[in-house]
Amino acid sequence: MKKKLFTLTALMMLLLVGCSGGAKPADKAANDAANNSGNAKQEAAAELDKSKTYVLGMDDTFAPMGFRDEKGNIVGFDVDLAKKAAEEMGIKIECQPIDWTVKESELESGNVDLLWNGFSITPERQKKVLFSDPYMDNRQIIITLKDSPVNSKADLAGKRVTVQGESSALEAVMKDDAFVKALAEPPVEYATNNECFKDIEAKRCDAIVVDEVLARYYMKQNGEENYKVLEDNFGEEQFAVGMRKDDVALQEALNKALKTLKDNGTYDEIYSKYFAD
Repeated sequence: MKKKLFTLTALMMLLLVGCSGGAKPADKAANDAANNSGNAKQEAAAELDKSKTYVLGMDDTFAPMGFRDEKGNIVGFDVDLAKKAAEEMGIKIECQPIDWTVKESELESGNVDLLWNGFSITPERQKKVLFSDPYMDNRQIIITLKDSPVNSKADLAGKRVTVQGESSALEAVMKDDAFVKALAEPPVEYATNNECFKDIEAKRCDAIVVDEVLARYYMKQNGEENYKVLEDNFGEEQFAVGMRKDDVALQEALNKALKTLKDNGTYDEIYSKYFAD
């Protein structure tokens, strides 16, 4: 009886092992098929859609990166660079002026696909935006009128400072708690950097903090002898192109295009058109 029981038990164990062993290859094949299907879907999702027109959101007062010429046409360094990059990527783009103070909202809502207009990389923006590789260096500089007694950050204690709202200049200033607390009041914010310059020219403030790229161009057009750039500044940064977090295919294609334009000399040609050596 014990012998028969042992034999029956052994037979059942063999059957179970056989079933278990036979199931593994089938499960593996099913898993592999599922993984391959998932990878295929990811690869398909990662392809750049070349049938659509990509909308480039910009501030059309940010010379020389993006602005309107005397005929009202949108021109500028970033505009020219974007057009050449689009050619490299095989896509169509159109420029759309937006309220730069709500640029991330315009991007997230789908009203624009790219933020490309002297857009500085900052830790705060990196939480919301997918950035391309940087393509230009920049600084946030302090400008006063030529005859101003202000010659340093310390001299601005008890004074008024103006910046563009929702800008990297504002972020840089607000990070310096001691500086902000020493001011007569919180920095005054305007929608555009041009308005900041008008504010200091009217002597409604004592200094402005602004992107060096824009400031140098503005001062060159309006008389460099009228302004003074302080040695103190609010740090260096880099310009890049902003996209939605899931636009990985667009980011990859754009990075490749920017590298090509730098390697073949196109970037330098555009740069020399808007900036002095």
